[in-house]
Formats: sequence, structure tokens, C-alpha cells
Amino acid sequence: PLAGNENSEALPESIPSAPGTLPHFMEEPDDSYIIKSNPIVLRCKAKPAMQIFFKCNGEWVHQNEHVSEESLDEATGLKVREVFINVTRQQVEDFHGPEDYWCQCVAWSHLGTSKSRKASVRIAYLRKNFEQDPQGKEVPIEGMIVLHCRPPEGVPAAEVEWLKNEEPIDSNLDENIDTRADHNLIIRQARLSDSGNYTCMAANIVAKRRSMSATVVVYVNGGWSSWTEWSNCNARCGRGWQKRSRTCTNPAPLNGGAFCEGMSVQKITCTSLCPVDGSWEVWSEWSVCSPECEHLRVRECIAPPPRNGGKFCEGLGQESENCTEGLCIQDLETASDIALYSGLGAAVLAVAVLVVAVTLYRRSQSNSLLLNSSMQPDLTVSRTYSGPICLQDPLDKELMTESSLFNPLSDIKVKVQSSFMVSLGVTERPEFHGKAHPGTFPHGNVPHRAFGTVQGRNKAVYIQNLASISTSSELRTTALFGHLGGRLVVPNTGVSLLIPHGAIPEESSWEIYLAITQKESSLQPEGSAVLLGPEVTCGPSEVTVSTPFALTIPHCAHADPEHWNIHLKRRTQQGKWEEVMSVEEETTSCYCLLDPYACHILLNSFGTYALIGEPISDCAVRQLKVAVFGCLSCNSLDYNLRVYCMDNTPCAFQEVVSDERLQGGQLLEEPKLLHFKGNTCSLQISVLDIPPFLWRIKPFTACQEVPFSRVWRGSARPLLCAFSLERYSPGTTQLSCKVCVRQLKGHEQVLHVQTSILESERETITFFAHEDSNFPAQVGPKAFKIPFSIRQRICATFDTPSAKGKDWQMLAQKNSINRNLSYFATQSSPSAVILDLWEARHQQDGDLDSLACALEEIGRTHSQLPDPPEPELEEPDFSYSRQNGL
Repeated sequence: PLAGNENSEALPESIPSAPGTLPHFMEEPDDSYIIKSNPIVLRCKAKPAMQIFFKCNGEWVHQNEHVSEESLDEATGLKVREVFINVTRQQVEDFHGPEDYWCQCVAWSHLGTSKSRKASVRIAYLRKNFEQDPQGKEVPIEGMIVLHCRPPEGVPAAEVEWLKNEEPIDSNLDENIDTRADHNLIIRQARLSDSGNYTCMAANIVAKRRSMSATVVVYVNGGWSSWTEWSNCNARCGRGWQKRSRTCTNPAPLNGGAFCEGMSVQKITCTSLCPVDGSWEVWSEWSVCSPECEHLRVRECIAPPPRNGGKFCEGLGQESENCTEGLCIQDLETASDIALYSGLGAAVLAVAVLVVAVTLYRRSQSNSLLLNSSMQPDLTVSRTYSGPICLQDPLDKELMTESSLFNPLSDIKVKVQSSFMVSLGVTERPEFHGKAHPGTFPHGNVPHRAFGTVQGRNKAVYIQNLASISTSSELRTTALFGHLGGRLVVPNTGVSLLIPHGAIPEESSWEIYLAITQKESSLQPEGSAVLLGPEVTCGPSEVTVSTPFALTIPHCAHADPEHWNIHLKRRTQQGKWEEVMSVEEETTSCYCLLDPYACHILLNSFGTYALIGEPISDCAVRQLKVAVFGCLSCNSLDYNLRVYCMDNTPCAFQEVVSDERLQGGQLLEEPKLLHFKGNTCSLQISVLDIPPFLWRIKPFTACQEVPFSRVWRGSARPLLCAFSLERYSPGTTQLSCKVCVRQLKGHEQVLHVQTSILESERETITFFAHEDSNFPAQVGPKAFKIPFSIRQRICATFDTPSAKGKDWQMLAQKNSINRNLSYFATQSSPSAVILDLWEARHQQDGDLDSLACALEEIGRTHSQLPDPPEPELEEPDFSYSRQNGL
């Protein structure tokens, strides 16, 4: 056994003749904490080491309490020793000294000893009670909030974390919040979204402790709006009064904020001029007798004339009568004129009959000569018809010679070579579709009689050409909307417009349109910024709405605020683009809610809008959809593969589908999503695993590389790479291969092609299955998922201010709307606008159950509050709502 004094550390008696080295510690004991009653293990490792022993608090630990392991370092040949000891809670509690319980190890070699560092051993604990709990506060908007927290005493010292409504607060994501100042929470400028319940959470290796929750209410004091114009005088005649008013909505008081001081209505006296009805003056004298044997007299409504809205005189202002008592010489002259004209007419009629008779006789003579003659007809006559066309129906003749078909080709003498040329000429004339009304888009309707007048073979060509022309109007929708509101959808594009109930004034209606720009956009982003979706126009611009409407635009960004800065742009009347807002910006002019694949925007004015994305880092992802199409080429042995990389928006894919339909292309595999990073690396597209001896790929086309800028910047046309495959034998009808699309140092997708090149054996892959394609326009209550009566009840409940925050802000939070709540606070009914946003987000699924569950959850929260009853959320109401579709 070792002695408990320092002399035991003397050098060994025998020192080797070979030179040695002092022990070197490869591992030293670490400071440790004993949790509950679990002992801790201290370890030490050194080389070269003949022996290692621990000394704790100045005394040697008995050798029986050591666990030792010995090994040999193969590189140096030196002996390595590792030693362990256990320290129990009882040992630490029994020790009473001026410092903490400590241990160190001492290692021996042939040359001498070495000491390790001292490792302290402490008993870990965490008291239950906080030294200071945070206290609730009511602060005005933009005021400073300071919540104090002093955690319980503990070893090691507790770390502090803050929770808001049971969710952790990360001050790194919000520059307005600071949690680093001595465990306190500081909010520099309070926002409405900062209202909630705050909890201080303390934790160390032993346990976690929660403080009492502190309720923070951010209130808004009311402010007066501008005065309205003075009303009209209420008295139609004489003395009366007129008034003007203002409302406490600039801003409206929220969360117990003070109401505006002063009068909301002002009245002043007024005097209205009384109306004076008009009266006739006396009749004038009769005029002299006219050649028609009549004379007349007049009177005017000037005794007095009508004033100040008075009635005009009733009756006639002019009278006439015969002035010869029926004996008028003009009648005799008229009778003689009639006889003269009748004679001349009879003479003209006789001459006309004679001319017609002579003409018919001469024509019959010329026809008999033509039938008996062997001469060929003159081919230079101005009206010649060749090809399989037969104008037997009078309507056919009308169609062939109608000016709308051939105008302005007035120099052509109507030479129709074939019925195919007639139909082609018809479909190539844009005038045939008619002109659009001002402020609206053409519907592309064709007069129905045109289909019944062209023969069967020509009719198919005619309809086919019409279908190709109508594609130019597929990305626009128009409908008539009134006070009940409704929804416009551009089918299969993800673009929609929701006009709330009451947005358009009563007794008025507008023809509203929604369109997508198909050509190259006039918006050219600067630097590395890109256009993230289609350019969308809604109008007409002169429409004014009383509540915001919701515009939904799809986007292709992986919308992470750490990597993207996304802006909403609007085109001015001068054609320039101006910024409306940043998606993450706090503003009251409009609202942007960014979902994974679409942006829902609340606006007050119609116009042309687009989304621009500015990448913040190389990790910004532009989502691309990859699709492969195939068709036989003109050479029957060749088969063409066309690979498209387009924005992951429905409208971009719809454009590719339309183009491929015209080319006879077939979708060979379900499209896949490719995450294209902004790391400046190019895109590679290659065809792999082509069956040998059956197919071969033509030289130099197996792999194609596209520069980064070409993919990232995008264009009006989707990125297309074409590959040409050749089969060795016409008997080969099956094709199996892989198409690999990958970004260097990025994401990769593989599309498996397994198809028959024979059209009769192909498996059809559905392009779209959207329900909205059949209903591009819905007007009135059927356009909304939430019944109007249920919507009114929700608004009446949640628009009522609540000091505990259980009002429309809670409704917004339950619908995943947690930012820019000041926008809703400026609305006359915040709950109504929140529900409009819900309607825009859920137009496809219409998930009313989730909304009903959220309302019931808020209702249960209300019932748990000990405060005096406010306008309640009654659970029976919401259960009734769910039974009726909500």
C-alpha cells in the first residue's frame, strides 16, 4: 500500500543505465459533476509509465481502488498505462476543506515522476424556485419591453431560454429581440405580434425549471381618421343642417388601447333655396296662314321659369290649326301631281319588261351554241373553281364570298383553288374572331354557322386550325362580378383571383379579367435576381374595391428567408416596374403570404404584378420540374427524346404540354422536381443504359451540358435538350433507358423511360387533373368554401378586442399567420380579411375541418380563462358549424 505522505513521490531506487524520459500524459482527469447518486469515473493515461496512482485532496488513493490497463506504443516501443478510479457522492459530501474536492494522478517512469492537472469534483444540483420571475406588462405599440428573469441557484450555473406561447425564441432570427443581457428579454420596439405569454426556462445537467408565465399585451391607442365631406343639407327647402363624421380607425384601438377623445360627428346649419315651379306665359298671336293652309301660336315656360329643381310646365308650348276651314288649294295641286307621276311610272315599267325579254332571248341562243361547240373553255375567266369543291348550298356561297374572309385582299378576283385553301384562309384571318370590347379580353367565339357550311373533310381541318389559334387565349379568364364577389381561375396555371363579398359596391358590376403574360416579360431583374413566376395582370385598373382582394401567383423558389429575399413588383402605366414591398416586410399597404409553391397577395388596386427573388447565398434553391417527351421522327427508324427543365410552376408545365401536343410528343415519365442551387455550377443532361444491339444514340449527343446562367436566369421558353436515338431494326418497338439530370456539386434526378414507340401501345400519363379547369369563373356564394352565415358569426366573435389576446390575432396565429399583423389591424374587419386569405390558400382542398378544429381550440382556451366573461366563443356554435359543413 502507498503511504499518505509526499516522500512516496521520490524517484525509484534503481535507475536504468539506459537514458529514459519522464512520463507524458496522453489523457488527464477532467472536472466532473456528480448527478444524483451516480458515481463518476476519473481516468488518466501516460507514456512511458511504470505505475500511475491517483491522489485526492492531498492523500493517496489506495491501490485496490485503481483499475489499470497496460499496452505498448508500436511506434515508439514505450509502455502506455491507463488508470481509472471511481469517486462517489458520499466521498465528496464527507470532505470538508477550503476548496472543492479534487484529484490528480502521478505517473512513474525510470527517470522520474510527472503530475497531471487537478480535476475538481462537485455535486450538481438546481434549486426549484427562481430568484426572480418575469412580470406581465401592457405596453403601447413601438414601446420597449423588458422582462427580468433570475434563474434558481445551481451547479453548474443554469442556462436560460425564453419561450413565447410555448415556442422557443431565437433572437438571431429577429433583430428586434435581445436575450443576451443577464438572462433578461428585451424587445426594443413592441409590435402587435409580440403579444403573448412569455416563460423563462432554466436548465443545467440536472434538471429544467419553468418560471411563472408573464402575459405581455401590446395595445394600440385609437386615432381619428380624416373628416368626411359635408353631407347635403337635410332640408329641401328652407333652414336645415348638414354634418360630417370621422371614425376612430387611424388606427383603431386594440388590446385595451384608449379610444379617441373628441367628437366623431360635427353639425352646422344650412339654408336650401326653395324650388320654384315653372308657369306658362300667355299664348302669342296666331301666325299668318302658311302654304300648307295652317297657322300656329307659341308660349314659353317663363312666368316664372322653374328654379332650384322646380317642375317644368305641363302641356304643349306650340299649337297649330287649319286656317281655311278645310278649303285649301294645295289639295288640288297635289291630286294633279299624282296623276302625272302615275303616267310616267307606267311608261318606265313597259320599257323595263321589253329589255328583260330581249336579254333572255339572247342568253338562250348563246347557251345552245356552247353545248354544240367542241371548243375548250377559257381558263382566264375571272371566276374559276378547281379541286373537290361544290357550291351547292347558298350558305356555302355566302361563306366563300363573305368580305370578312377575304378582305383586305381586294385585288384577288375570288379564285378558290381547293376547299383546303378556303379553310386555311379562314383560319389565318385574325379578323374572323371579331374585336374585343374595350377593357376586356376576346373570348374567341366563332359564329356557329361557319361550322355547318364547310364540307366534312374541310371541317376537320378548320376546327384543328381554330384549336391552334385558341391557345393564345387559354391563359386569360374574364367574368362579370358584383357585390357578392367570386373567384377567377386561369385553369391549370395556379393563378387565381378572389374578390370578397362586399368588395364591389352594391348596384354596380364590373367585367373583371385575369391574364398571364406569355411572351418575354418586360421585367428584367438586375444582378443575380430572377423572375420566380409568371407575370400576372388583373383589371380593369379603374375598379375600386372597399376591402382587399386576394391574388395568388405560383413561384419556383424554395422559399427560405435565410437564402432568398423576395419582392413584389408592379408595372406602372408608363411601363416601368416599381417595388411594392418585400415579402418579409412589415407594411400596411398590402400583405404577402408565402406558401411553399405559391404567394397569396392582398391588394387594393388592380394592375400587373410579378415576384422577383434575390439570392442571399449560394444555397438559394430554384425549383425546376424535369420532364421527358418522345416521338418518332420523319425517319421511321429514329426516335427523338426531348428533355425539358422548366420552373416548377403549373403554367410553365402547361406551356410545355401545349407545345408537345402540337408536335405529337408523348410524356414518357412522371415529371420530377430538381433543386437547382445558385452555386454557379452548370447542368448536365445525359441518356444512359440504352439497350445494346437494339438502339444506339447518334454521335456526340449522349451528354449535354448547359451553363449555369442559362438555367438560373431562365427565359420565356423552357430549357430543352433533344437526343436522337436510332433503332437497328423496324421490328424494335420497345425503348428502355434512363435520363439523368444533375447539377454539378448539386442535386440529381433520374427519369426511367419504359415505353412503346407505337402510338397504339403507349400508356397515357395524365397531364393534369385539376378541378378548376372546368370552373374558371365562380360568382356569388358558391365561389367560397366558408358559408356566409358562418363567416359573419366568426367575424362578429373575433373582431371584438380582448385584453388577453384571444381575438382576431389568435385566429391569425391558428391559421399560421404570425407576421405583419399590423396590416390586419388597419382593416375595418381584420377577421374577414384573414378568412379571405384562408379562402385563397385553400381553394383546392377547402379543408374546413382544420379551420373548425382551430376555432374549437380557441373556444376551449377562452373557457379556461378566469377573467370576467367577454363576448364568448361558445363551443355549441362551432360544433353546429361543423355539422353544417364548417
